[in-house]
Amino acid sequence: MRTTMSAVVTLSGVVAATVLAQPPQSAAGGATATVEKTLEQTASPELVGRLVSELGLKPGQAEGAAGTLFGVAKGRLSPADFGKVANAVPNMDGLLKAAPSTQAATGDAKASATDLLAKVGGSAGGIGTMAAAAETLSKLGIKPETIAKLAPTLVKAVESKGGAEIGSLLAGALK
Repeated sequence: MRTTMSAVVTLSGVVAATVLAQPPQSAAGGATATVEKTLEQTASPELVGRLVSELGLKPGQAEGAAGTLFGVAKGRLSPADFGKVANAVPNMDGLLKAAPSTQAATGDAKASATDLLAKVGGSAGGIGTMAAAAETLSKLGIKPETIAKLAPTLVKAVESKGGAEIGSLLAGALK
């Protein structure tokens, strides 16, 4: 629980700083549009469904958000530890691929948020990695107050499938 709370506090602070630093976006040239998906079309319907029901997100937002946060975890955990987390999550590869494109930030049309987060700092990225994640999540149209709840909700969902050890690994990576 302590690890989950520190993940919330860290992500909340980064979200506030990132959102406050962002210029307002117009409807015409603003945030990246999310393709409307049904829950069944997402990479991991059960996990995405939990984020949808608990946080009020659209399926495409929830899928992209999960992919973004799992990308952070992948960059911060050892391959063996991330493998444990991935084994508890159906279609982890699909979720990682669902993280939004970061073409504007990298100039690379094929770069995903996961790629950008790895470039920002990998296992030593700390605040820089979480700031990049918060920016990506806000581009999905997710409100700051929802972003703050995302990490602990995702940790609970993974913990329910993989147990306390797996939940702790993920929470530690997201703090």
